[in-house]
Amino acid sequence: MGKEDYKEKKVITIGIVKELTGLSERQIRYYEERKLIFPERTSGGSRKYSFADVELLMEIANKIEDGVQTYEIRQEMVRKQKQQNEKDLQKKMIQGQLNAHFGIQKYK
Repeated sequence: MGKEDYKEKKVITIGIVKELTGLSERQIRYYEERKLIFPERTSGGSRKYSFADVELLMEIANKIEDGVQTYEIRQEMVRKQKQQNEKDLQKKMIQGQLNAHFGIQKYK
């Protein structure tokens, strides 16, 4: 487990998220409905959030407070994810070219 992996583990209940963010359950669920946040569900249906989710909720709340609409936030998130995917693909392609050039093979 890497240093930053703990931020991605979905272990925090909605009650704790409320305390950490100052948001209501209704607000948190609304952001989930608007596809801004993606909690995991336990077998009993309870939502579980990560530290990264808490940080994202704080960013969302600040943007909403500044008058940004949820659909604009979602568009920005999609755009950032697309850019990250493109960067990841480019990195893999360059690594593949380097491996091919230097005769490096990956073994499984």
